[in-house]
Amino acid sequence: MYQYNPKSMVAEEFINHEEILETLKYADENKDNLELVDSLLEKAKNLKGLTHREASVLLACDDKERVAKMYDLAEQIKKDFYGNRIVMFAPLYLSNYCVNGCLYCPYHLKNKHIPRKKLTQEEVKKEVIALQDMGHKRLAIEAGEDPVNNPIEYILDCIKTIYSIKHKNGAIRRVNVNIAATTVENYRKLKEAGIGTYILFQETYDKEAYEYLHPTGPKHNYAYHTEAMDRAMEGGIDDVGIGVLFGLDKYRYEFAGLLMHAEHLEAVHGVGPHTISVPRVKRADDIDPNEFDNSLSDEMFCKLAALIRICVPYTGMIISTRETPEVREKIIRLGVSQISGGSRTSVGGYAEEERPHDTEQFDVSDNRTLDEVVNWLMKSGYIPSFCTACYREGRTGDRFMALCKSGQIQNCCHPNALMTLKEYLVDYASPETKRIGDELIEREIENIGKDAIKGQVREQLQKIENGTRDLYF
Repeated sequence: MYQYNPKSMVAEEFINHEEILETLKYADENKDNLELVDSLLEKAKNLKGLTHREASVLLACDDKERVAKMYDLAEQIKKDFYGNRIVMFAPLYLSNYCVNGCLYCPYHLKNKHIPRKKLTQEEVKKEVIALQDMGHKRLAIEAGEDPVNNPIEYILDCIKTIYSIKHKNGAIRRVNVNIAATTVENYRKLKEAGIGTYILFQETYDKEAYEYLHPTGPKHNYAYHTEAMDRAMEGGIDDVGIGVLFGLDKYRYEFAGLLMHAEHLEAVHGVGPHTISVPRVKRADDIDPNEFDNSLSDEMFCKLAALIRICVPYTGMIISTRETPEVREKIIRLGVSQISGGSRTSVGGYAEEERPHDTEQFDVSDNRTLDEVVNWLMKSGYIPSFCTACYREGRTGDRFMALCKSGQIQNCCHPNALMTLKEYLVDYASPETKRIGDELIEREIENIGKDAIKGQVREQLQKIENGTRDLYF
């Protein structure tokens, strides 16, 4: 019998099944204990987060007044840590060759009618130029697990190609990597290649469900997959991103497991997850999400996001174009700090004028262009940020977390967001988006507390207008 221990390096001890079951039982017993719920909400106002057990009580509580307070608190915590900035990124699919048998993904090995495609370095270059021409500066590269077609050397070559391409005023300044669990040695190679965040979704923390959903292939190994972030940290990668695929298994179990994983990383490495993603199962080539009986309502999905923000206040939260514009609008207020825009989930999708569907990993629900997403965000009062300065200045891992938890990161991030937005407006924006953006920047300069920094920002913005690029604090 495994014993729960957040400092253990054994998957079934830091994600302990019995502990989760006891947590859910405790939550059920206390969901109507409004005195406890109120005390937890008060505790969360200290911006130190809540434990997985405390968080599970809030998730189980369905008192409308308390749920409304959760939403308001999540919105306030997001503002305290990240202001009104929303970081922009795009996924880049390199290859859909995969040897795994995952039941929820169309890239699974037994799918014989999906075309298999792997980008050449010349095709990677075309994709990157297309993304740069949209205005993107940050990518998350994706590839199926296939040691023959997608070895680590191929991924490293792609990263090198991506960073090498300078087209007009375009440049990809941060490459995040979402590939299968691998070895310490390979994580070290990724670190040396200059990646930003290493991202790996758990899909489900329930070991029995995990093994059922991953019947064949190396991903079947629950422990190897679940312990991947510890190997990544050992390999020198100090920014890691976690997440589950909500709808695969019971959401309350997943929520507790997700927070336990964050607690484990904090306990062992002193650094929690740089990002937490909240994808939901979506329709794809031969995948029907209705086959999974744990799908989430929009309302519960929003509540989960709000509680992640309350319980892990420092983390970046990511929402993708899996979700509709309507859901993204609701959830973004509750704690999301990063979103994708203009995304294509097919291999080689950006270089094509028409969106190809034959190699998509999942259906995209938000089909707006990057310019339309930027326009929408600004009209909603947010600053679309293309900033990558922290990564390039070495403000990563525990250094980033120290700045974030103290609130000092705002002194860098707010001005940098305005400067990268200005780059976008000058180089890529439609006339209406540029007009709205220039007005937003003018208003936001006044929110900079220190006059000296305010003056510096105005100078930098003028330099950008005159053609200088890549200025940051």
